[in-house]
Amino acid sequence: MAPTEHVPGQSFAEPVVVTAGSSDPAAPLVVLLHGRGADERGIIGLADVLPDGNAYAAVRAPIAEGGGFAWFANRGIGRPVAASLAATTAWFRLWLDIAAPAGRPVVLVGFSGGAALAGGLILAEPGRFAGAAILYGTLPFDAGLPTEPGQLAGLPVFVAQGDQDTVIPRDLLDRTWDYLLSQSGALAQAHRDDGGHGLSPTAARALTDWLGELTATTTGAST
Repeated sequence: MAPTEHVPGQSFAEPVVVTAGSSDPAAPLVVLLHGRGADERGIIGLADVLPDGNAYAAVRAPIAEGGGFAWFANRGIGRPVAASLAATTAWFRLWLDIAAPAGRPVVLVGFSGGAALAGGLILAEPGRFAGAAILYGTLPFDAGLPTEPGQLAGLPVFVAQGDQDTVIPRDLLDRTWDYLLSQSGALAQAHRDDGGHGLSPTAARALTDWLGELTATTTGAST
């Protein structure tokens, strides 16, 4: 499939998706969103340690970059170009609405750049999702999305960060942490350890526990 330039408004190619877990079309769908310069093949392995009973789908970002793929153009690390993020979000939602029609619970799990996409999706339409995990990344602040107090009221969110993360700017990590745990109104669960920019074993266990509890309560619920 030919690479697609990230020109806002340009049509991207059809998504490349790999799946794992349950094949039941009613099972909660957990969408795994990889980081910048990676692809769907790396993050699908996370499904091996996440709870059974869910359907897992890892989606490849649409913009070829650095031997891998990216979700949006950046103004700087962790700072998406608003028009580029909007174009990718629209493309992703076309796929999602087919993969998970209304009534099927959808949980987003985004790492690094994928966390920014997941954050943008829940900020734009929090009622569409059963929950989201923001892993070692930042919400897409200043990208034209609503970040008013209470924007994520009642939405289950898991956030994980490493104190030694030198990839994502610390001011953005701190802003994400503070917003999700206080101003957003989300039902937030947080994990922080002394690691760097990568999912630590303790964070993986905390994510697994959170996701297991969440999908057990959302099975059969409307999104």
